[in-house]
Parts: sequence; C-alpha cells; structure tokens
Amino acid sequence: MTLDDVLHAGVGRVYTAAVVHVRRGGRVVYERAVGQPNPEASPAPTRVDTLFDLASVTKVFTTTAFLALVEEGRIEVDAPLARVFPQFTGRREIRGYEDPLHPGKWITVESGGQVDAGRVTFRQVLTHTSGLPAWRPLYTLPPDAIRPTVLDTFFAYRPGTRVVYSDIGLILLGWALEALTARPLDRVVEEVVSRPLGLTSVHFRPVGRTPFEENIAATEVCPHRGRRVWGEVHDENAWALGGIAGHAGLFATARDVAGLGQAWLDRLQGRGDLPLSTALAREAVQEQARDGDVRRGLGWALRSPLPEGFTFPLGERTFGHSGFTGTSLYVDPERELVIAALTNRVYFGRDAAPILQWRRELHEQVVAIWG
Repeated sequence: MTLDDVLHAGVGRVYTAAVVHVRRGGRVVYERAVGQPNPEASPAPTRVDTLFDLASVTKVFTTTAFLALVEEGRIEVDAPLARVFPQFTGRREIRGYEDPLHPGKWITVESGGQVDAGRVTFRQVLTHTSGLPAWRPLYTLPPDAIRPTVLDTFFAYRPGTRVVYSDIGLILLGWALEALTARPLDRVVEEVVSRPLGLTSVHFRPVGRTPFEENIAATEVCPHRGRRVWGEVHDENAWALGGIAGHAGLFATARDVAGLGQAWLDRLQGRGDLPLSTALAREAVQEQARDGDVRRGLGWALRSPLPEGFTFPLGERTFGHSGFTGTSLYVDPERELVIAALTNRVYFGRDAAPILQWRRELHEQVVAIWG
C-alpha cells in the first residue's frame, strides 16, 4: 500500500475530503488532496488549498499565542488563573459532568470533596491537569450565561492528580489571552502567530475570506442547528461563543497547519520565526504530566506508548494534536518530519474508530517512506 492508496481508501468511508501535507527536513515531500469538500452541494474536487475546520488543533495555536506572552514576561506559566480572572477563586465542589458523546449520561472522575479554584494554574490548564471538567453543554445556555457558567464552574477532580482533557480549560485560556492583550482572540492569534509565521489561510469564521466558498470542507449534520455544518465551526460550544474560542474554531489549509509544526520544529533546533525561546519551546514538548498511557506537554499531546496507538509508529519525542472533525498535526523531531492530515471525517458521524485506524495507517506509511 502506498500513501496515495491510504488517502484514496478513506474517501466515502472515513471522509469525503482529505489533504495530507508532509515535510522532512523543512522540505515538502508530499502533498495530496482527495475527494470532495461538500459533495451534497457541489461536484468541486478537494484541492490542496481547501479549508478544513481544525476543531481542537485550534488549541495549539492558542497555546502558541499564550506561550508567546509568557516569553514576553506578561504572564507566567505557573501563575494562577485568578491573576487574570479575580472571580476564579473560592471553594468549588467536585462532581460529575455531562458526557459530550452520550447525551443524558454523566462522567464521574472523582466523587466528593472540594477544590480551591484560586490555586489552579495556567500550567495545569495547559497540561490538562487543572481539575476542570472536560466539557459542559454551554451551547444550551443563554448567551449571557456562558461566561459566568465557565468562571463559576465546579471541578471534576483534585488538580494535579489526573490528566483529563478539558475544553473548558482552553476556553479559559482564550479568554486569558483577550484579557492580557485587550484584543479579541481572533486578532491575537493572527497578530502573534499566523501573521508572523506567514500562515495566511488560518482564520476563525472563514466565509467571505476565500474567493471560492465551495472550497471549505463541510462537516456534520448538526441536530441543534438543524443543518449540515459548512463554513462555520462544527463544535457546538465554539459556535455558541460566536465561532471564536480557545479550544476550537480555526479553519486552515494543510500547508499552513504544517507550517505551524515546522515553526516549532525549527525553534527546537534554535532557528526560525516562532515567537518563543528555544528553551521554552523545548519545555513545552517535554513530558509535563502523565496518567497511564496519556502524556502531555504544555498544550501538546505527546506520543503514546500504546503499540496500537496512531502515534506509536512515530519517534519517541513526537508531539502534536488531533481534532474531533478529523484533523491532526504531528511533529517527529528525530526524523525531522511534520505531518498535517486534514479530513472532514464527522461528515459521516462521530464514530472515531475509522479515523483512528486511518491515522495509524497514514503514520506507518510516512515512516516507511521517509523514516
């Protein structure tokens, strides 16, 4: 099986559209587009400049912007959230939270007890050890109730004792960027990350920003919105926040997503335009927290030691992130590989098994060719 075979095999089964962009040693060695971005509306084929909803890959752009402010001395990684949000203090109860994938069910990480919210730090948010619940159905609330609900949230476990991936934490990180810069989050990401790195396709709310609007990959039929989602963020909570949030909302091409990964790889090697020091970049991609087989850096997911995992074929120092819509960015410093794989896998629903297997096959083929 070739890399082209992997891409074509996923069309109509895992996604309707995909673009894979691979760099090795800073040079583009592979870039392919397959399928159709929005087959119900247009016969237009996917192009290498098709825009995809990045979903949680947004988080690494938010993280990069926050760490740039750390580099400037405007905030510290170990500062408490209360430094920026004075109301984020006081004793909060620990209890279960709503299951995002199974409506009506709840997830309990730890039962009983309380947390002193004022002691929770940005490092804990970045490593997903903050104690915050993974998710809340914010999109079901009146718009003016969303921010108070997040700032007054209960906790799911004692901070520092577990790793629980939390959208709530990254929503707070996005708001912190706004508070620290006195600018809206979309401008912060553009001015601090996208523009300095030349990532011209990276935008929140992309409709109207491209001359070919059919060149945006459609995602899922959303029961809440009553339509197939196209040109607006798939994530319901990010949509309720106006399409601009720290945890989700960005759209981009595979080339520009790879560009962020390349900027990080270059900075780790002491060069490039990433607005961080080499020391801070290296800290961010080193293991900061671990819970079983889950390993986290500062905002980055690190390679899993599970042999069946989709990151396992890559090197031990690999870092990256994936998104619920079917997107991913992984950087293997040992091989100097950057792999951006953007798909619209939620077009067919939320079963994760096909995209996880597809990513595994993709990474295996990349390593077989360029490893």
